[in-house]
Amino acid sequence: MITTHVLDTAKGRPAAGVTVILEMRLASEWSPISRGTTDEHGRLATLTEGRPLAPGTYRLTFDTGAYHRDQGISVPFFPEAKITFNVRDISEHYHVPLLLSPYGYSTYRGS
Repeated sequence: MITTHVLDTAKGRPAAGVTVILEMRLASEWSPISRGTTDEHGRLATLTEGRPLAPGTYRLTFDTGAYHRDQGISVPFFPEAKITFNVRDISEHYHVPLLLSPYGYSTYRGS
């Protein structure tokens, strides 16, 4: 399972309404798997729901530009955040949070 959680660190609250795309690398190309939008708690747990997970390299793309425009920032510095990570053991839960502010972001492997 691959899940994510977006927190707006500048506002000190979850980032609701962020569109997220999940892709998997196949050779030198990225293949879309699913997409979704964070809920009112900034969480998105349905990206791999009903889909088998395979070992490989995955990428989450967060539409941070649209989120920041909705928050009143007319020209966001980061239009998107891309996080690439490896899945080795398909029995594990891969939780990839994004900590977001208007001029920076960070991530880590969550639990």
